[in-house]
Amino acid sequence: MKRRELKKKKKKWYKIPLIVLAAIVLLVGGWTWYTWNNAKQTVNKKMHQQVDSIDLELSKKKVKEREQLNILILGIDSKSGERGRSDTLMVMTLRPETDSMQLISIPRDTRTLIVGKGFEDKINHAYAFGGEDMAIATVENFLGIDIDYHVRMNMTGLQELIDELGGITVTSDLEWSDGTYQFNKGPVDLDGNKALAYVRMRKKDPAGDFGRAKRQRDVVEAIVKKGANVASIGKINSTIDILGGNMELSLDFDDMKRLLTGYTDTRKNVESYQVQGTGQKIDGIYYYIVPEEEVQKVHSMIVEDN
Repeated sequence: MKRRELKKKKKKWYKIPLIVLAAIVLLVGGWTWYTWNNAKQTVNKKMHQQVDSIDLELSKKKVKEREQLNILILGIDSKSGERGRSDTLMVMTLRPETDSMQLISIPRDTRTLIVGKGFEDKINHAYAFGGEDMAIATVENFLGIDIDYHVRMNMTGLQELIDELGGITVTSDLEWSDGTYQFNKGPVDLDGNKALAYVRMRKKDPAGDFGRAKRQRDVVEAIVKKGANVASIGKINSTIDILGGNMELSLDFDDMKRLLTGYTDTRKNVESYQVQGTGQKIDGIYYYIVPEEEVQKVHSMIVEDN
């Protein structure tokens, strides 16, 4: 599959990608041989997935040399037996030389060329059409960047993970009720079900998808903070099993260990951004239209130090 169809600018070279960091903390955080071996077996046999659209040898070289990494996070909301769509798309850029991380959210309704199909559609449809490979190639083409690794997680797994950790706490900017749960401004305690309701709401949010994306980032960050203590609460093995059944990633266990030792300090400086555009109906279908100037701006944000 063609890696890119947009002309790229010359490369110049948020916390370790949040969901990747959660996996690293939870999978590599155990200290007994049994836990370490269990984590290794889970990552390499259950979670590791090689994709054609990523040059893994080049990615591994970058990790060894502590170069910038771009990791695509796909949050999938699907029922059993269905592929589903990538309702969450984030590009996380790790810059170890400046101890910084950048997390860029791409609205799911963004209209762009679907690589491999040859027509324009909502960017989250790429995963539904062709899985991780098509989603990766489409995001690369949209922003004119290279994706070095990808992580895919089912939202059901996110729910199970939060329950296993004993819940999380986030700070809500809004007050609303969905008929089942009441959310007030300020600190909010979330179990798995309430967390899913928290990240899925958008109609009652004046910021729409922008607010929804922020809540998604807040929830994942809260998981990272709570997950850092997973070894001490004696739940690491059951947590590994949850991740193994709900997450796939192109990193293998050795890659994750190198990220743990070489990229952890990227947590020190976190920047967050969402691709800007406007809503528009085309042939009766709602799309999020991103102007070329914004695409180039985001491209430069990602490759600015290359």
